[in-house]
Amino acid sequence: MGASKFEKVPFEDALNMTGFGKFNYLMMLLVSSIIMGMAFEIVSVAYLVPASACELETISSQQGLMAGTPLVGIIVTSHFWGYLADTKGRRKILCWCLSLGFTAGALTSLSPNWMVFVLLKFASSCGVAGTYALALTLLSECTPENRRFAMIVLTNSVFLGSSGLMAILAIPVLPLTFSYYIPFLKIHLNSWRLLNLLYSLPCALGAIGISCAYESPKYLLSVGQEEEALKVLKRIHFINKGKTSEFEVKSVTLNEESARNVQGLWASIVSQTVPLLKPPLLKNTLILSVMFVLVYFCLNPYMVWLPYIADGIMRSMERGESNITFCQMLQTSLDASTEQTANCGLNQFAMSMVFGINLFLAILNSVLSTVIHFCGRKTLLLTIQLTSGVAGLLINVTGNWIISLVLFIIFVSGVLNFGYLSTFSVDIFPTYVKAMAVCLTLMVGRGSSVLGINILKQLLVNNCEVSFYFFAGLTFVGGLIGFLLPPDIKRKKI
Repeated sequence: MGASKFEKVPFEDALNMTGFGKFNYLMMLLVSSIIMGMAFEIVSVAYLVPASACELETISSQQGLMAGTPLVGIIVTSHFWGYLADTKGRRKILCWCLSLGFTAGALTSLSPNWMVFVLLKFASSCGVAGTYALALTLLSECTPENRRFAMIVLTNSVFLGSSGLMAILAIPVLPLTFSYYIPFLKIHLNSWRLLNLLYSLPCALGAIGISCAYESPKYLLSVGQEEEALKVLKRIHFINKGKTSEFEVKSVTLNEESARNVQGLWASIVSQTVPLLKPPLLKNTLILSVMFVLVYFCLNPYMVWLPYIADGIMRSMERGESNITFCQMLQTSLDASTEQTANCGLNQFAMSMVFGINLFLAILNSVLSTVIHFCGRKTLLLTIQLTSGVAGLLINVTGNWIISLVLFIIFVSGVLNFGYLSTFSVDIFPTYVKAMAVCLTLMVGRGSSVLGINILKQLLVNNCEVSFYFFAGLTFVGGLIGFLLPPDIKRKKI
């Protein structure tokens, strides 16, 4: 092969030529640590809110606000982080995000009351707001086409596995009875505060890891740094294939629209956003935003309150109430808890159930990621969404707790579509607005989740049956809207 064959090689072809190997596994490991940091910080409220209820003296409405705060932080700052990532680089902004997330998250352990807890969780969630979207963007821009979707989908397994790991950490830590008084803050350092500190550590590990990583070669090319992009591609090729194989590409082209130079912060943010809100990108922006809203609004609240739901189910089973409906089990547990002394702990078997459900979802997601090439991501997404909706609608039909539990697990399996929707976001938008697009669609979805979290908690307490009919019905509608998503693109093999 002559050298001329490798002049002006399209970026995707050049990336494919770097191969798939050690670098990509290391990148996946790094992205996994980043996603774990985000998951620990965002989902931690599901364990900390009920565990801190006695000390912080919170009522149901305050607990709903505390649980929804991390998603509010995401809404407020996701757009901004997306803009910075598209203009300043993926790696640098990820480092800033994770550092802020760790600092504010760790300080939450010192909260003297629920309002300070909310403020610090808001700050930490503002920090990690962009991490998931930016990590997916970085991963997609460093992974060859034929492995890209599978790798992105696997990140959802990491998120679900992280949620399960949180339950495992809670099992030995929350029952600890130590209590050290800190006069300056007038608080007792106890088990839930220690658990919060443990939950903040992955952000610190992620920040250290990303500081040692390469910038996205596609981003470098999109901002005119072709030499730097080529250097990164050569390093990736060397890590994957070693000294015996030479990377013969002499220059790389992006073959897509680039960002325009705009002066001023506000004008620059607008220039990154406007393309998403007008043809030809408007249609996909709207469809993806609606899909993210329906998935996050309907399903994420159940994952947030999963420890609460599992706790109620296990307490009901311990009382021998196994031949009643799913919602009746929750209601009898609630009635029993109001008649007894306040118990702010979480049932140990319930935490094992939470871990088991998350582990099952993580394994299922990993298995499905291997068949995505055979059935297509759109077909898989629609199947999951519609099946989830039907299962949710049937939960209250049976009085057998085993069947109800199976239907509930199938229903919450709809959260797997977080990953499949993300594969559309990182694929259909051009590089110069990609991080913004991913952050924007995730922001809209998570924004709706704040409302869903508060609505679900009230319905679980006051009208549980309606909660499943309402949220499962909307989930099924989401499956119908999913038919409007763009078709899968046939990928060429290397």
